[in-house]
Order: sequence, then C-alpha cells, then structure tokens
Amino acid sequence: MGILSKIATNNGHGEDSAYFDGWKAFDRNPFHPTQNPGGVIQLGLAENQLCFDLIKDWITKNPYASICTAEGVEVFKDIAIFQDYHGLPEFRQAVAKFMGKGRGGRVTFDPDRIVMGGGATGANELIMFCLANPGDAFLVPSPYYAAFDRDLSWRTGVQIVPVHCDISNNFKITREALEAAYERAQEASINIKGLIITNPSNPLGTTLDRDTLKSLVSFINDKNIHLVCDEIYAATVFSSPKFTSVAEVIQEMDCNRDLIHIIYSLSKDMGLPGFRVGIVYSFNDTVVNCGRKMSSFGLVSSQTQYLLASMLSDDEFVDNFLVETSKRLAKRHHNFTKGLEQVGINCLKSNAGLFFWMDLRHLLKEKTLEGEIALWRTIVNDVKLNVSPGSSFQCTEPGWFRVCFANMDDDTLQVALNRIAAFVQQDKESEKPTKKRCSRIFASASHRGSTNKVSCRRT
Repeated sequence: MGILSKIATNNGHGEDSAYFDGWKAFDRNPFHPTQNPGGVIQLGLAENQLCFDLIKDWITKNPYASICTAEGVEVFKDIAIFQDYHGLPEFRQAVAKFMGKGRGGRVTFDPDRIVMGGGATGANELIMFCLANPGDAFLVPSPYYAAFDRDLSWRTGVQIVPVHCDISNNFKITREALEAAYERAQEASINIKGLIITNPSNPLGTTLDRDTLKSLVSFINDKNIHLVCDEIYAATVFSSPKFTSVAEVIQEMDCNRDLIHIIYSLSKDMGLPGFRVGIVYSFNDTVVNCGRKMSSFGLVSSQTQYLLASMLSDDEFVDNFLVETSKRLAKRHHNFTKGLEQVGINCLKSNAGLFFWMDLRHLLKEKTLEGEIALWRTIVNDVKLNVSPGSSFQCTEPGWFRVCFANMDDDTLQVALNRIAAFVQQDKESEKPTKKRCSRIFASASHRGSTNKVSCRRT
C-alpha cells in the first residue's frame, strides 16, 4: 500500500494527454523572435492578451485602486485582514454589474448570488461538490474543454458522460442526442445529475442560439436534473450572432430555476487568469449558501477583490474595454483564418472565444484517431506549433484541431502562418517527407524576414 492517497496519485488530472503534452513541448523549447526563432509557438493556450494596454492605462491613472501604492496604502490594513468568504460587498456588486454589461445589459445579476472560486477551475469543481456525489454523472456535449475531466471529476468522483456531436450539423447540440445519451446512461445504471454546457463553446468558438438554449432548459426541467452553463467567454463575442445567456432565456420560460447555475470568470473576458477570479452564480438559494461555505478553500485574495471592485465599477472604462476587445478579437480572428484559407485550410465558422476549430482532415494519412495523433506530433515536433488535437476534446471525428489566436503579437502570428504554409506546401510535394527535409523547410519559415509570407492583412 502506498503512503499517498488515491486522489493524489491517480491519473485524473489528465496531465498525460496530448493537450498537456503540447504545452510541455512549448515549455521545453519556447519560441522567441530573436533568442529562439526556431522554437515552438504556443497556439494551445486560450489567453486574451490583446487589451492589456487598456488595463495598464487604467491602473496608471487610478493608483488609489491598489493598496500597494502611496495613494492607496491607507486602507492596506483593512484589506489585508479581510477574509470573509462572502467577499467584499463592492467586489460582488462590481462583478454582478460587469456580468450584466458583458451580456449586453439584457439581464441583471444579484450580487448576493455571487460565490467566489479559485478561477473557473475552482468554480467548476465547487459546483460539482454542491450538486453531485461520487459516482454520479453529468452529460457534457462534445467536443468539450479538454481539462473538464480534471476540473469536474478528479477530486469529486463525478463521471462525465459525453453527448457526441459532429460536423453533420456543425456540432450543434440536439434534444435527440441528449435523450439518447441519457437513456444509455440509465441503461448502464449511471445516475445523471445534470447537463454541463460551455457557451460560448470551448473549443468551437460558437454561441448557442436562443431556441437551442430553450430546448436544453426544457430537457433538464423534464428530467429534473441540473443545468450548469459555463459562460466564461461571454464577453469575447466578436461577430453576430450576439451572445445569449441562460439567465436571459429563463426569464421567458416557466421552469424550475433551482436547477440553473452559471460559471463565470475574469480569466478570458478580462484576460486575467492569474488573478484566479472564478464565480458560481446559482438561482438556487441552498446552492448559494453551501457553495459560499465551500468557497473557503478557494477564495479570491482581498487585494485582488479591492482592485477589481474599483476597475469594474468604472463604467467608462468597462464600456470601452468591452467594445475594444471585441474589435481586436474580430481583427485577429479574421487575419489568422484568412491566412489559413490562402493555403487551403478551412475552419468552422465561429463568432466568439479566443480560438477557432481548424479542419485538417484533408492532411490525415489515415482517417483514424491514430492518424490524427500522428499529424499532431508532426505539427508539434517538426512544424513547431502547439495546436491541440480534437481527440483531446472528445471529438469523435479525426482531423479537427483547436488553435488559439489571442495570446501572441502580430509578428508571431505571421511566423505561425509562414510555418503552416510551408508545411502545406511540403505535404503537396511529398506524401512522406523525411524529417530532415521537413525541419529545413520549417526552419526557413521561422524567421520574420521570410520572403514567402502568407498575407496577414490588417483589417
């Protein structure tokens, strides 16, 4: 018998998956334009780095918002000793207001229902602890976020039952698919406690329409199971259709609101993952009360709460930030996907998120999971781009890859496009290129001064 616990030593974290292996490849050999131009470019990390100039400018103009400045140090003691798991009232009010603005002002949120968690990861685990027992299960439409197995299952013992969606209808969730997955679980004596969706979708970058959301609410209401809506990309929508929150939909429906819960975070919409601001927003009073007690294990630091309370209460800043981030995401998404189109690579049409769903089915040597992983290894090890294979997201159709586009500057984006163009050209010339030749082609495409640039128009 080992001296460590089963939870600590099992494989529930998922660190041995291709999704995390790509990150490790980047960590071992990170790209740098001058110090390591042949290194791996990180296209597997969904970070929003396009608007830090706006945040930096606000902080510079509002030094009182930090307790670690001469202007703000007077409240240092009060904030430093604050540890109430309800959170600072002004922080909860500011977050609730920001959530409303990020959803177009079509719905308001009650600050008293704001429960803190350690980032979206902690918030997702917290809601699982509140809603399910070990061995219970949640339906999750696939493809779904690769780390859900860690976030939802690792320490809680909750099972994930995938609801498989495919390209035949652009990976849309249907009532029929939900019913089929639910029935299979029932036949296998699996106790389904709820349905979890991401809206906007990670990894697809798409948003759910109002009719689909109503169908999902009707489904869980009929089954008397929970609906958890992960809305952490709500303010990353950059083109039509607009985002519709489940909070907006249930205003128009006769349903049991005690079954509806929202996960939110400032990691994606604001680009602040290191601040570890996760939110559980439940319409169920008991879940709010239980979740608040459990949040003691993952509170947001009082210093962070204080800073964000001031920042998010600044209407002029928030309004400008939301408009500008949408514009910049739209421009970056357009430049990247149009660059790929020039070399014959298409992507699923998307309107939100920090990534797109890239279709490389035509480059597979064999249309199997093994074929997808073989192509992924070539892209990571030889092309030196960390993209995430669809199988990491439980996609049943080989050949799809998630590509993140908001975590780099324009020059690095150009290098990535040059490498992809070189890879596609090499693939046309030979079905089975030697590694030596392959590496030579990609090395020449790693420099900014490459003459064979794919156009990356500034639009």
